[in-house]
Amino acid sequence: MNPVTGKREIMIISEQQEMSLGQEQYQPAQQSQGGLYYLDPELTFYVRQVGEKLAKVSDRPDLPYEFVVLNNSVPNAWALPSGKIAINRGLLAKLDDEAQLAAVLGHEIVHAAARHSAKRMQSNLLISAGVAGLGLALDNQDYRDILVGGAAMGATMAVAKYGRDHELESDHYGMQYMASAGYDTQAAVELQQLFVKLSEGRSQNWLEGLFASHPPSPERVEENRRTALTLPQSNYRGKDAFMRATARLRKTVPAYEAYDEGVKALKAGDADKALQRANQAIKLEPEEAMFYSLRGDIYKKQNKDSAALKEYDKAVSLNPEYFAHTLKRGLAYKEIGDSAKAALDLRRANDLLPTSVANLALGDIEAQSNNSAAAISHYSAAAEASGAYGQEARQKLSRLDLPKNPERYLQLQTLKDKQGRAFITYSNQSALEVNNIVVEVALINASGWVMKQNTITLGPTSPGQQAKPVFSAIATEAAQRKDLSLLTRLHSYRLR
Repeated sequence: MNPVTGKREIMIISEQQEMSLGQEQYQPAQQSQGGLYYLDPELTFYVRQVGEKLAKVSDRPDLPYEFVVLNNSVPNAWALPSGKIAINRGLLAKLDDEAQLAAVLGHEIVHAAARHSAKRMQSNLLISAGVAGLGLALDNQDYRDILVGGAAMGATMAVAKYGRDHELESDHYGMQYMASAGYDTQAAVELQQLFVKLSEGRSQNWLEGLFASHPPSPERVEENRRTALTLPQSNYRGKDAFMRATARLRKTVPAYEAYDEGVKALKAGDADKALQRANQAIKLEPEEAMFYSLRGDIYKKQNKDSAALKEYDKAVSLNPEYFAHTLKRGLAYKEIGDSAKAALDLRRANDLLPTSVANLALGDIEAQSNNSAAAISHYSAAAEASGAYGQEARQKLSRLDLPKNPERYLQLQTLKDKQGRAFITYSNQSALEVNNIVVEVALINASGWVMKQNTITLGPTSPGQQAKPVFSAIATEAAQRKDLSLLTRLHSYRLR
């Protein structure tokens, strides 16, 4: 039974599994989207107070709710199972008062309380780990495409789309929680009006943020307006408290706007403009680590390695709990040949958020030290990801591991046609092109004696492909006689 609506629903995922998922994926989800907004702990405390006020009057006050503010300019908020809720800095900067904040948090509380995340997973609406086609962008605040292991699940859960019914349900019951907590529910109507207005003609990063997972619509505005008429009226907006709590955030909006412009400029290849914007951001807010990290990216692109390392050092010192700064510094150390420092940073970055980038680099370091087992372990982890880094890891893994375990990658098969003729082929499960594979074929009697044998040479195959089948008289004889069996063995091969 749905704990919010009271409707009977079939749930495959247990509540205990939900609790574990929420707890395990909360940190990876935060790290993958900018990390915590650490500059103003009082703001997080304030958001937590508002969230807890709503959670107490919710249908599931027993959930282990948590509320954090993320250092991300994209206007978004999300909830993981068991009440793990986050709101981005970029959304807070667009709100007018505490009642609107309550509308956002109340909506997310319903998603958690009504088990909407579990339903998405159950309905296979949650896309798989590693979003293909996005490419690595360490200056982007969404890292789903480079995540490996279980970390990818949390990042994906945070941005997966809800269905129309779940959105309307969260609006409706979220407004009930607002009314019970003493807030003006008209704020929820205004919030949807704001979202509809912002979504019109806005840039793609906005549409990929809040509006991807929570699509606005005039229908939701009208539905909220009708719901507000049915609820107890209150005029509490909490504007003064909200303005005090968000004072630093609102003051530094120009700094983050300059930073975002710098990121875009660097992507477009305009390093001079990017550096100008990074310097502007630092002047406005000198305690923000990501601004120095951007300046490091710029120097790195200009092949100024020592200058880049200095900037990454500053970023790590200001925010050592965010993976990207440590990852970038580790990669910079690796590039200048300081493998010891690189490995320390890369392992630390992996502790914060496991990525294909860190594992690939660690694999290279271990391979250079002839620690093949450790290198294979890191390459295997990196190979889980999609995109260029995952592909590179799969190639390096194949090159290192294929000679040790050829049968794992080059899988021999015997095929028969309708006339009973047998053919030998193989499936190339490696990430490399394989040429001139030689297969030994033997006919074995019941006593284990070899009656006939020869070799067959098979043609080249690309990764994931099957070689052109080659006729084998010995295999055909084995297929036609019950007293004989066939033995095939990989003899040799050549990598391109």
